[in-house]
Amino acid sequence: MTQIVVPTLGESVAEATVAQWLKKEGDAVKADEPIVELETDKVTLEVNAPADGVIMKIAVGEGNTVEVGAILGEMEIGAVANDSAPAKKEEPKKEAAAAAAPSQVAAPSADAKTSPAVRKMIADNNLDASKIPASGKDGRISKEDVEKFLASGASKSAAPVAAVDQGPREERVKMSKLRQVIARRLKEAQNTAAMLTTFNEVDMGPVMDLRNEYKDAFEKKHGIKLGFMSIFIKATIQALKEFPAINAEIQGDELVYKNYYNIGVAVSTPQGLVVPVIRDADKMSMAEIEAKIVDFGKRARDGKLSMDEMSGGTYTITNGGVFGSLLSTPILNTPQSGILGMHSIQKRPMVMKDGSIQARPMMYLAQSYDHRIVDGREAVSSLVRIKQALEDPARLLLDV
Repeated sequence: MTQIVVPTLGESVAEATVAQWLKKEGDAVKADEPIVELETDKVTLEVNAPADGVIMKIAVGEGNTVEVGAILGEMEIGAVANDSAPAKKEEPKKEAAAAAAPSQVAAPSADAKTSPAVRKMIADNNLDASKIPASGKDGRISKEDVEKFLASGASKSAAPVAAVDQGPREERVKMSKLRQVIARRLKEAQNTAAMLTTFNEVDMGPVMDLRNEYKDAFEKKHGIKLGFMSIFIKATIQALKEFPAINAEIQGDELVYKNYYNIGVAVSTPQGLVVPVIRDADKMSMAEIEAKIVDFGKRARDGKLSMDEMSGGTYTITNGGVFGSLLSTPILNTPQSGILGMHSIQKRPMVMKDGSIQARPMMYLAQSYDHRIVDGREAVSSLVRIKQALEDPARLLLDV
């Protein structure tokens, strides 16, 4: 027998939670095929089969916490499922079972293919999980799948169902490792830093005009779409260079100033918020930054980010505008001393320099900072620099 063990999880990570077994006892697996998913306080990772064989024993169930090196189960290398699978009690044959339609046998169940939150959505809306198109890995149904199914009106075509007992009105679900660490770090930030937020607003017209003018040529040359985030990152780095305290951190009784710019970009995933880091972003082109953001976003949703990719940030940018947020106060990503919050673009009447009133595409900006290291003058002035660069993108080229 070959043991399936918890691999090294990364620097400073000693334990994980068994999130989901992708195989069951008796299943045949191929070399490097995912067997089980583990969830740490930073990422979700897969444990792969070391060789072809059969899963003989699952030792640790889903939801249990395991340490590095712990035995998750056992497999027999080179075995064939029919020959080596654990003996199972044979059920009496029934004519009805033989007549079952293949679609009924293969249909994913809500319990096997969804998270507790998604199961609740399905139950609350009296939906049939087998009729919801699943986009997740291994046929798993996501929250977005349910929302699309409801929006499509497909659920209304089903025959009305009689009112049923809704069961318990509360559901207790154990917090994931990722959710636990998010909660702990956000509270630590509030308890440790002297956190304050300064606000401003930016006319996004010039950036939008720039993007509209060059987006086709940009995509044709670089093979990637031109978004707003790369422009924001470049504008932010310019401000950080002028006001280095916002790119610094406190270690004990020392201030550590960073002469490099590792920008964290907050990404929302079904498991929670993660912040992958674009390293040395000041040395990257806008095309390289955009490509990195697209790559991070896809792998974050698939749980494929590594530990190293989510550490070492010096400043963070978060975009609540993608969810419709008009204004918010972002919480610091400790030990960083600054975070920029982007928001929705909304047309508002603005008084122009010539006295005219125009409907302009405006965005509120919010920069939270650690007042222990960053003075109000630096915080306000740096946000003004970001605003100026966005309203006059030529500043980014001229570095003024």
